[in-house]
Amino acid sequence: MKKVAKDFGSHELLLNYANRRWGLTKTSRVGEVMALIRECQPSTFEEWKEWYFEHAYTKAKYPEKVSRECLQELGNRLYQKLKDTVIPQVLDSVSRLTEADCVDYIYELTICRTYDGYLTEKSIIYNELAKKFPDVTFEETDPELDHAGDVDYLGKIGEKAFGIQVKPITANASLGNYSVTARMQSSFRAFEDDFGGKVFVIFSVDDHIKNTEILDDIQSEINRLKSL
Repeated sequence: MKKVAKDFGSHELLLNYANRRWGLTKTSRVGEVMALIRECQPSTFEEWKEWYFEHAYTKAKYPEKVSRECLQELGNRLYQKLKDTVIPQVLDSVSRLTEADCVDYIYELTICRTYDGYLTEKSIIYNELAKKFPDVTFEETDPELDHAGDVDYLGKIGEKAFGIQVKPITANASLGNYSVTARMQSSFRAFEDDFGGKVFVIFSVDDHIKNTEILDDIQSEINRLKSL
């Protein structure tokens, strides 16, 4: 099959970083693109493109139709964010970067942040979720499981289970910085096929849940699994 996506070369790293940082292609801005293309089942690129602009709506409280002009406006915003914020920050960082910084970073990432992340996971699961949902048994995923890299804990309800992934973020970070990759979406679907339950991504700040609205979604999933 002939692919159509453009290769942005060395620009890709900066474009991807800024796009994710400000969440410019989140479903709230461009719609549920993967769900749309699966619904469309296009045989050609032109068929998919026409379908998208006919059926795409932002996933928001008040959905709006997505147009070519909407995508152009998002591209304009991406350019301004890169020019006004990202590039100056990168140039300043590069000018002050030392070899010692790189050595320290590798050590910190491998040893220190792994330990901190481990403590955060324990705190989120056992100090918050286990107390919020006392009838659920939480267990670490088996490292041998196909999903272990994408699912940190199982929430067991009888023979069924839902999954939890814990993502530590800084206190002033935007949740738009994080998006589920196509690979992870596939892994989450495979998990649901195996265990019956969905996978929930929890963002933590200072060992507490930041996206607390997800607790209602987890409760709904618990109720659904109990009814099976």
